[in-house]
Amino acid sequence: MRHLKAHRKLGRTSEHRHSMLRNLATSLINSREERLVTTLPKAKELRPFVERAITLSRRARSLADDGSNAGALHLRRQAAGFFHAGNTTVSETTGKRGQLRPERTAGVAALRRLFTDLGDRYKDRPGGYTRILKLGHREGDGAELAIIELVDNPREVEQIEAAKKRAKGTASKKKKPGRGKEAKQEAADEAQPETQED
Repeated sequence: MRHLKAHRKLGRTSEHRHSMLRNLATSLINSREERLVTTLPKAKELRPFVERAITLSRRARSLADDGSNAGALHLRRQAAGFFHAGNTTVSETTGKRGQLRPERTAGVAALRRLFTDLGDRYKDRPGGYTRILKLGHREGDGAELAIIELVDNPREVEQIEAAKKRAKGTASKKKKPGRGKEAKQEAADEAQPETQED
């Protein structure tokens, strides 16, 4: 029986696996296109990992709207566990001759983006924030590749709006009067009511 065997090990130790999932989640949230190409098993493991973090940001957004900032802060700190912490333990001056401290890492930027942009975008969506698309097999080792992307991303919304504009444009075009039997029939139909009124 397969009890309590819920996740893939992906050939890694637990520390390595958690670190890899944090890196993938950070890359997915920080990417400009909001999509990531990886292997299919990694994408399937990343999906629930990222969706839990997005759900925390959704709940924090609703709590912030209600006025409970303490609860929102708690959820933000919980979501921080899904990303690497950043350069929090580095002293003010690091390196040779007192160089400035480097910028905070991508995990901090991902957490900020998660709670500003994505929390607002998905406030009405009850789950299902990601989509997995299969790409086929990789040339070198034959691994099955997949794209994991966030749904309702700006590129996708732009395509939907463009399709609506095209559909609206074709529907609003007036039918040009043609030649032949149909045009003659329409002209005759228009002329008949006038003669009957006299």
